[in-house]
Amino acid sequence: MTRMTPFSNPLLLGFDSMEKTLERIAKSGDGYPPYNIERIRAENEQGVRLRITLAVAGFSADDLDVTTEENQLIVRGRQADEGEREYLHRGIAARQFQRMFVLAEGMRVLNAELKNGLLSIDLDRPEPERLVQKINISVKD
Repeated sequence: MTRMTPFSNPLLLGFDSMEKTLERIAKSGDGYPPYNIERIRAENEQGVRLRITLAVAGFSADDLDVTTEENQLIVRGRQADEGEREYLHRGIAARQFQRMFVLAEGMRVLNAELKNGLLSIDLDRPEPERLVQKINISVKD
């Protein structure tokens, strides 16, 4: 029996990589660190503006890495474990993480800011220009 997927419609051409991305996202179930995604409304701007805010308490700017690879925004956190301390109780672990967000075509990362244990990343997508292209039809006898 053949598996039917949303992208198996013959009218959807070139969406194979999107299907693989959706499968990869479905498999990543770790909820750390918690995050918010909000739409930022600006009166004079057209297009979409978003802000991703991650709770990264205990991480410094040097412990965090924000990169884009192809159509993905990747946020990594790595804290150095200080071996010189003697803990009587350790409830706050030095934990590593990697959080990935898939970006739609045309999305741009504007900036990233760390303040009070919250890492905010601003993104936008300008309104695309409408492109209409006439395709010439050749006739062969």
